[in-house]
Amino acid sequence: MRLASLAPLLALSLIAAAPPAESKLGEKPDRKADAAKDHKDALEADANAAWARPPVDEAAAVSHGAVTVRGSRIAYTATAGTLTIRNDDAKPIASMFYTAYTKDGGGNRPVTFFYNGGPGSATIYLHMGSFAPVRVATSDPAYVAPSDYALRPNPDSLIDKSDLVFIDAVGAGWSRPLGDKTGKDFWGVDPDADAFARGIMRYVTKNSRWGSPKVVFGESYGTLRNGAVGALLEDRGMSPSGIVFLSSILNYGVRQPGYDQNTMTLFPTFAATAWYHNKLANRPADLPAFLAEVRAFVAGPYASALTKGSAISPEEARSIAHQMSAYIGLPEDFILRAQLRVSLGHFQTELLRDRGLSTGRLDTRYLLPVGDANASSPDDDPASTAITGAYVASFMDYANRTLGYHSDMPYKPSAREEGFDWVWKHKAAGERGAQNNPNTAVDLAATMRTNPAMKTLFLNGYYDAATPFYGTEYDVAHMLLPPALQKNVSFKYYPSGHMVYLNPAELAHMHDDLAAWYDSLGAR
Repeated sequence: MRLASLAPLLALSLIAAAPPAESKLGEKPDRKADAAKDHKDALEADANAAWARPPVDEAAAVSHGAVTVRGSRIAYTATAGTLTIRNDDAKPIASMFYTAYTKDGGGNRPVTFFYNGGPGSATIYLHMGSFAPVRVATSDPAYVAPSDYALRPNPDSLIDKSDLVFIDAVGAGWSRPLGDKTGKDFWGVDPDADAFARGIMRYVTKNSRWGSPKVVFGESYGTLRNGAVGALLEDRGMSPSGIVFLSSILNYGVRQPGYDQNTMTLFPTFAATAWYHNKLANRPADLPAFLAEVRAFVAGPYASALTKGSAISPEEARSIAHQMSAYIGLPEDFILRAQLRVSLGHFQTELLRDRGLSTGRLDTRYLLPVGDANASSPDDDPASTAITGAYVASFMDYANRTLGYHSDMPYKPSAREEGFDWVWKHKAAGERGAQNNPNTAVDLAATMRTNPAMKTLFLNGYYDAATPFYGTEYDVAHMLLPPALQKNVSFKYYPSGHMVYLNPAELAHMHDDLAAWYDSLGAR
């Protein structure tokens, strides 16, 4: 019995004493390879442990400041943090970065939600350039050199009329998807609008602002987002008091090849640009009066000529080209070769070709020396490159030093990177099928009919060739609102470009226009 009980122990000892088994016939274990793999795994584990991830639990850094606006000192609280948005099952789907400025002791005042466009842009431009209590100093119109970067108190802040919340799109800034979601789940007209609607509602709920008047403020593509977000908020029980559109594009459909509307849309901006750069033979003294004349030409003779296509007679084409030349400063023969349809790129490079310069797109007052004197389109957009470095550097320093918000994730001015592919289809309010090219003027009109107290304000730069003012006028007119609702629509114009606030004098005028508009929100 004792020998039998010792047998298993003896077998185990023999196995332990045996030489290591070969991993494969004729091969010995590679201890160096095993050690290298273990080392690689350890490094990967360390990297994963230190991987900066967006917070599921909402973060917040609170600071305090004061700014003087129109002679009144306003103390405010700044909160930089994240909003965790959830799907209808309450599962977290994204963390949206925001910066909010609330007037101390302000009570139940309006709260305005700002976002830029892109699509895919962070809201760094509106935040650092327009109506926050601080602003990047800019000359007009000029490149901001690194030695000139300066963040200063903003005497034109809208903190005197509203609390302000600046929100970054998912995938931009410090906003990121959560869990199993990726950027592609948010990169499209409808999922993007849904994310912003959820972000706005989360902020309102978290900060007990359901009783406050709520305003949505979009710039550029953000204006197309406005129509969809406004409709979603209204549908979900949060009626906006107003929506502000800065440099608007509501309808992408008319920009497809074969449609003449975009050609007509650009023409008044071409005329304003030629007027600004002194390229008109008989330059009028009054720009608004001149543009009223140009609008009449576009809506009448020019639209009629374009409608005829190739059936237009040579005599009529020559007559129209002659008038076009007088308005936009390009030679008649050039216009005729373009078949009366001057593209934006051609206009930018042809207007000042004799000086070796091309104009900007976002702001046609900005100029860029051309590398190719025969170029048919500009090398870059000087209105964009002029300020991006100043805005990003100023924000990063401000976020860390003043707001006290810190993240090891990179701050992305744009979500446009490898894999970014925007889905342009849109299911508009009240429509059965999806639009292949979005027109959220449809959504806006539906919301205004549902909520007849809601007011809209369209802010336009004369020198904006990215979202021309005449296109905004056309789209709004074709919302076909009844007269009672047309009274809720207002337009303002400024001798500036896409980012009107780059012109310091016009920023002050825009503040005063907005202040009066905010005062009107309670009036019917």
